[in-house]
Amino acid sequence: MSGEAITVAALIDDATTRIAAALDLPRRDARLDARVLAAHVLCVDAAWLIAHDTDRLPAQQADAYQTVLARRLNGAPIAYLVGSREFFGRPFRVSPDVLIPRPDTERLIELALAQIPPEQAVDVLDLGTGSGCIAITLARERPLARVTAVDRSPAALAIAQRNAESLGASVEFLASDWFSALAGRHFDLVVSNPPYIAAADPHLARGDVRFEPLSALAAGPDGLDDLRHLIATASAHLKRGGILLLEHGYDQAESVRSLLQQSGFPFPQSWNDLSGIPRVSGGKLSE
Repeated sequence: MSGEAITVAALIDDATTRIAAALDLPRRDARLDARVLAAHVLCVDAAWLIAHDTDRLPAQQADAYQTVLARRLNGAPIAYLVGSREFFGRPFRVSPDVLIPRPDTERLIELALAQIPPEQAVDVLDLGTGSGCIAITLARERPLARVTAVDRSPAALAIAQRNAESLGASVEFLASDWFSALAGRHFDLVVSNPPYIAAADPHLARGDVRFEPLSALAAGPDGLDDLRHLIATASAHLKRGGILLLEHGYDQAESVRSLLQQSGFPFPQSWNDLSGIPRVSGGKLSE
């Protein structure tokens, strides 16, 4: 189809069929992918695609679309292809240097916001910030909070800082391997979406995660290595009565609660995500 004068509607229809077949997606999902890619390549919005569906595209634009489509047919995530993903109602830049923000993590945001009084200037820490979606969202939703975010990846920190600037969020970003650069600092609330997939989990070879940074996904034989470390070391960086909230895998809630109890959090709890799966666990440090 390269080089032909094709209408917007025909371009999207053809791409929909090819995406559905290549990625084994329902046609509805494939069509959404095709439209998102079209809007990105043509630098237009969804309304334009509808209003101009009979327009014929110049060969240069049609060829550019086919180039991006080929990457999608190979499985590349839409978020990486267009360079952004919406999270908690805001657009975040993403690249293969960071995890793609997911709706399940919005549950962590909701729980964290419930612990941050809007009228108080509390100290909040986001560990392994990646794109910065957690730290930036908390900073925007609670402007008085003093939010710090750390990551050991310079590339991830650069993306997070750009997101903070574009979204008008006041966040302190630090290069740190978990708590390593935070000696002597204490926080009212620590949150994290750390790696929690078992290293041999076959899901790491499927779908979007094939293209995401492995270091931000896998954590040892049972997926708990980083969670163990964070829970064991968090108390040294929490104020008395401080709260720790951690996202984790679908089958790890019981293990995480047990680790919390062993590390000075006497009454840990777990909360379900949008699918009804235990996705966040946490607790309050003994006073």
